[in-house]
Amino acid sequence: MSTKIHASVDGLGNLVKFTLTGGEVNDCTQGVPLLEEVPTDGSVKTVTADKAYDIDAMLRRIHAIGAQAVIPSKANRVEPRVLDAAHYKSRNLIERLFCRLKQFRRFATRYDKLSERFGSFVLLAAIFVWLA
Repeated sequence: MSTKIHASVDGLGNLVKFTLTGGEVNDCTQGVPLLEEVPTDGSVKTVTADKAYDIDAMLRRIHAIGAQAVIPSKANRVEPRVLDAAHYKSRNLIERLFCRLKQFRRFATRYDKLSERFGSFVLLAAIFVWLA
């Protein structure tokens, strides 16, 4: 069975939180749980994600924390939202983090079969990336 990693990063591209799910789990179901621990004091200005996270529950959670949603609208959305293209370019932070994590062979090949061990290694690799 394949595993998906759903992650959130800070403004510097460091891993903040992640969840592991089975490969059959849809991305949009994991967006709201990733935002559960985000402070609602207005310190987070924008939340950037790809089209997979364009669901109403996610948008409501983003607005509840006082942030702007920088998520492209899905093609089937009745009223497409305006996308801030300048902010959307910062989405590459998560892509760059995954590229750095894939430099660890154990991460790239999914050497660990148990998700607890794989999750532990994801944390360890993220610490190495943060310290580098």
